[in-house]
Amino acid sequence: MTVTYRFEVTVLPVSDVDRAKSFYETLGWRLDADFPINDNLRVVQFTPPGSKASIQFGTGLTAAPAGSSQDLILAVDDVEAAREDLLARGVKVSETWHGLRGLDTSNRLPGPDPEGHSYRSYASFTDPDGNGWLLQQITERLPNRD
Repeated sequence: MTVTYRFEVTVLPVSDVDRAKSFYETLGWRLDADFPINDNLRVVQFTPPGSKASIQFGTGLTAAPAGSSQDLILAVDDVEAAREDLLARGVKVSETWHGLRGLDTSNRLPGPDPEGHSYRSYASFTDPDGNGWLLQQITERLPNRD
């Protein structure tokens, strides 16, 4: 028997719940929930367009420092179009680059991958707390990836 595991949600550490809520609304993400359970627990959940996974933030959800989530990947069909969409929404987005991702930024080359290969073109942005997002262009998925 194979057990099915579906990645559902990740918790983002934020310092100001309402500021974070406003930011993710600006992105055009769907607000799934805003549950003020009590003075010590509030759960806010958003889902990016086309995604099966969501993010949550709020009060009393994590002890991680605000802004400590990094390299959260958003798969997009067209990194330049996604970048332009975010810029039009007032989000500060990096220039597009291709090459290796990671802490060593010297491997980054300007612009999208010239051959249009999947998994090689990126842009990045942060939320108001500094949680870091990567846009990654994926036009053809690796085998056995739905």
